[in-house]
Amino acid sequence: MTTSPNAAAATIPSRPGQPYPLGATVDEQGVNFSIYSENATSVSLCLFSSKRGEKETHRIELTEKTENVWHIYLEGVKPGQLYGYRIDGPYAPQEGHYFNANKLLLDPYAREVHGIVGGNTEILGYDFESEANDRYLHMSDVDSGKVAPKSVVIDSTAFDWGDDKAPRTPMNKSVIYEMHVKGFTYQHPTIDGSIRGTYAALGTPESIEYFKKLGVTAVELLPVHQFSNESYWGYNSIGFFAPHNGYASSDNVVAEFKQMVKNLHEAGIEVILDVVYNHTAEGNEMGPTLSFKGIDNKVYYHTVAEQPQFYMNHTGTGNTFNLTHSQTLRVVMDSLRYWVQEMHIDGFRFDLASALLRELDANVSSFLDTANQDPILSQVKLIAEPWDIGSYDVGQFPVRWSEWNGKYRDCVRKFWKGDNNQAHEMSLRVLGSPDLYADGRGPGNSVNFIIAHDGFTLNDLVSYNEKHNEANGENNNDGESNNESWNMGAEGPTDDPAINAAREQQKRNFMTTLLLSQGAPMFMMGDEYGRTQHGNNNGYNQDNEICWFNWNWDDKHQALFDFTSQLTALRQKYPLLSRRKFYEMEQIDWLRPDGQVFQPEDFGNPDTHCLALWIDGARVGEQDETGQYINETEEGASKLLWVLNSYWEDIPFTLPAPHKSRTHYEVVIDTAAGEIESGRQITVKEPFNVPARSSVLLRMV
Repeated sequence: MTTSPNAAAATIPSRPGQPYPLGATVDEQGVNFSIYSENATSVSLCLFSSKRGEKETHRIELTEKTENVWHIYLEGVKPGQLYGYRIDGPYAPQEGHYFNANKLLLDPYAREVHGIVGGNTEILGYDFESEANDRYLHMSDVDSGKVAPKSVVIDSTAFDWGDDKAPRTPMNKSVIYEMHVKGFTYQHPTIDGSIRGTYAALGTPESIEYFKKLGVTAVELLPVHQFSNESYWGYNSIGFFAPHNGYASSDNVVAEFKQMVKNLHEAGIEVILDVVYNHTAEGNEMGPTLSFKGIDNKVYYHTVAEQPQFYMNHTGTGNTFNLTHSQTLRVVMDSLRYWVQEMHIDGFRFDLASALLRELDANVSSFLDTANQDPILSQVKLIAEPWDIGSYDVGQFPVRWSEWNGKYRDCVRKFWKGDNNQAHEMSLRVLGSPDLYADGRGPGNSVNFIIAHDGFTLNDLVSYNEKHNEANGENNNDGESNNESWNMGAEGPTDDPAINAAREQQKRNFMTTLLLSQGAPMFMMGDEYGRTQHGNNNGYNQDNEICWFNWNWDDKHQALFDFTSQLTALRQKYPLLSRRKFYEMEQIDWLRPDGQVFQPEDFGNPDTHCLALWIDGARVGEQDETGQYINETEEGASKLLWVLNSYWEDIPFTLPAPHKSRTHYEVVIDTAAGEIESGRQITVKEPFNVPARSSVLLRMV
């Protein structure tokens, strides 16, 4: 056994320790610390007082290095200890190196972070007082130790999971609710005010009762990896193992997060994380030095080959994480496994997933290949956002992956807006996009969505023709300008009852389409009641009423919520609406208003705005996930007719009558009337009037 070479640390017995596992690993005698850096010349471990974390009590130089991993074991160190690293090496931006031992660095494997990330000039690695355009070339000598965030030693075994069990809802049976941890409960009227906007609030009976009533099977949380405080959404991660401390109501962040997951699982609700491994909060050459940049910049980031002081920017946020390096790939894979094994997470949505595949060559095992073969990740949901700022890869991810289906979003918006030339694509999208996923995948590989956090809310999609992002402070230049929205006659709120009624009907059309389509539906927090952001389609920096969930509802809000929750119940009631496999041609028909089967020229007609899907359950004869047969007999088979009419006039529809003994239909859904399972019946003897811009689901009885 040796002691630290530092006089200040001589009271802490130490030994060489082990290079793996990386991070801070607790046992009964102390803690093993290890960190990877292949280009550093020296690494020092810094310990801080455990209250405010401003006083550095020990600085211990690490003398052991194994396979580029610097490591030490300290006896007597306990969970709760605050720590960080100071790493020295060349400050040579023209060579891609930004080492600066004046900057305290977060451990990439830190399980918890203490303090606020960002907002101080001291964390900039360059001379920020210089007015030169190339000031990033000049190293800062300002110490960041007092203000920099600190890593926290955590005992991951301390939490009692009891009999926690993952719900494992199949993708095709999933109903995903994209949401923001703080925004959902921050204004909740009955949850204890001391915990609103936190993990604890999300795990309360009030929240869980709401999810159950709404009928969602999974919550997809906007980023909860520790992030810097510039963004409300959280898409600037810096700690891939640490739950964001700003969402915790207590000092025990990890335990609070785990309890939230445990409570949701007990209610049968899965937890999916939106993860951002494509870039970090350190930004470009003008960004802060918080962790990876100061640990080993050339390892962790894609730099420009001819000018390595600059970063490849495939994300629009300054840098791109370098998954072509084995160590960077290890960090991501270890992070994913940690969240599954230790935090009991049920799946991941990968932000700008195309950026994870950049600059690979034949000699590099891609992230997708590595993830696909992983025995832990094979048990959870993997969902790609299949694009970045320069690549659009919808339908291109491997069989193991589901995708946010951007083509579904765009087509459904255009169809209900009344655009021409949408009939053929619409017929594919509502069937789960077999043109994109019939390569060994199924409908569940298509995550269907019309609204997500980025863009208009559902209410605003039918209320605004143009974005109104003035509150963002960028002169309304930020955000997407092409929204495929339609205000239906007035820009924003109006007192016109006809326009307001049309908007409510259009919201029901969108929700009905989403929840009756094959695939995995996802909708955004608040769309079930008509949440508005007042035309703001880029609320990334709006940590206020613009983006928070409003619990003060009127009758209109309640009516849309009731309609949506009835739709989710219907989706579960009729297995034909959420199949594992794509429909085969002999199991369905697409019908024209005259009752005849669609011909190619009908799909190709730019003026086709009304189409109907006829599903004959007797032709299906398929086992579901539990082994039960769907509509095993002709007598008990459901026969469903789903009519989608985006035309601006009513259309008389001739109803199919394949059986003489069955001459009536029951109206299951009528978006014009706002009805679900009203019991109303109609006869096949006369054409059924489908109202303008409406959707109707009928069941033969």
